[in-house]
Amino acid sequence: MTRQHSGRRPTGRQGSGKQGSGGPGSGRQRSGRPDAARNAAYDLMRAVDERDAYANLLLPALLRKRGIVGRDAALATELAYGTLRGLGTYDEIIAACSDRPPEHVDPPLLDAVRLGVHQLLRTRIPPHAAVSATIDLVRHRVGPGPSRYANAVLRKVAGRTLEEWLAIVAPPLDEDAAGHLAVAHSHPRWIVNALRDAVGGDVDETAALLAADNERPRVALVARPGRCSVDELISAGAEPAAYSPYGAYLPEGDPASIPAVGEARAAVQDEASQLVALALTRVPVDRDRDWLDMCAGPGGKAGLLDAVAEQRGARLLAADVQYHRARLVWGTTRGAAVVTADGTRPPWRPGTFDRVMLDAPCTGLGALRRRPEARWRRDPRSIPELTRLQRLLLDSALRAVRPGGVVAYVTCSPHLAETTAVVDEVPPERAEVLDAREFLPEAPGLGGGPHVRFWPHRHGTDAMFLALFRAK
Repeated sequence: MTRQHSGRRPTGRQGSGKQGSGGPGSGRQRSGRPDAARNAAYDLMRAVDERDAYANLLLPALLRKRGIVGRDAALATELAYGTLRGLGTYDEIIAACSDRPPEHVDPPLLDAVRLGVHQLLRTRIPPHAAVSATIDLVRHRVGPGPSRYANAVLRKVAGRTLEEWLAIVAPPLDEDAAGHLAVAHSHPRWIVNALRDAVGGDVDETAALLAADNERPRVALVARPGRCSVDELISAGAEPAAYSPYGAYLPEGDPASIPAVGEARAAVQDEASQLVALALTRVPVDRDRDWLDMCAGPGGKAGLLDAVAEQRGARLLAADVQYHRARLVWGTTRGAAVVTADGTRPPWRPGTFDRVMLDAPCTGLGALRRRPEARWRRDPRSIPELTRLQRLLLDSALRAVRPGGVVAYVTCSPHLAETTAVVDEVPPERAEVLDAREFLPEAPGLGGGPHVRFWPHRHGTDAMFLALFRAK
């Protein structure tokens, strides 16, 4: 029977990029102490467990602080994100090789063993080097006694390939499809079921989506129009995006090193996030002066909307209920007015705006590629409260827009409870549902309409949902 993880820890495999058999990733330093890359990966995992740290925010700062660059930085990133994504799979394998279940293993020791399992099963690091380096890590960071446990478990793990282990620890696909996919692709069962429902029940497509969640996402950039061009980003080493006219992808390097990004004329932003914002700006309206971003923090969509609004002579009001998130919006916009405000009890008058963006708070199941620990943090019990908030915010957005104005309802989640179940409750006498696909001609495979869905396995983007309404 497949164990269900509690969700208190993150998981993640940072894609299929594998380390070579030589260089700093292959073993230990001459001193016999664990190397800088493994220490950094281990410290990140402990911070995620002990402080609920966000891996994608902490790791870059940790690497900079310790001066870890180049191949060592790449190895630390692969080990940390890879282990966090794969945690569900690795715990099943550890359980099969141990005299006690993972939940009864001391967490610092368990994290180190998980790092070793990831190296053995999903990298090209030689098994003897992976085991030796992990034992060094345990000995110096946990203690000499626990290193014997780690050694015994890792030597058993090394005896089989990942595929051979999955045949042992995962339920048969034809008997328990959700259980098999949960173990094979390291997702909690409830998320597997939710994603399977979102793609229409197709098991093969669900497997493809789960696999895409475990791939390392490319760094997507947006050139904010009127302030930066895609050509400028390309000259800095980026490549044109597949769909967004303002998008680009950075194959390697630190995006912060690009001058336009440092000057907030460009930014890191998922391509689907760019496109759903652009769709709102493309709907024809008979007056186009006042725009609202209701839940604007941390400011990605607001930054793009602000640039487009400035070109048109329109004004953007960006609001967020949390002060620190509103501060982030202030830093990413130039012409927008930014306020701290609760969208369910707004300070603005009804019928004020021509365009309203509602990027609603959600489970974030569409961004699991970028937030490796999120799948274990999310709790299905939070969904009723979230969907209640989403309905309140959508009602407020429809009140904020004038008759003939447009509202975009967006979630970075494909969960049906957060998407169609919310927007289908809008009464037809209150707003007309627009076919959002008409405003995104660049992108194929957006679904049967009228709403739009982006997918990691289809588009290489986050899983993003968009519904467009014209107020009556």
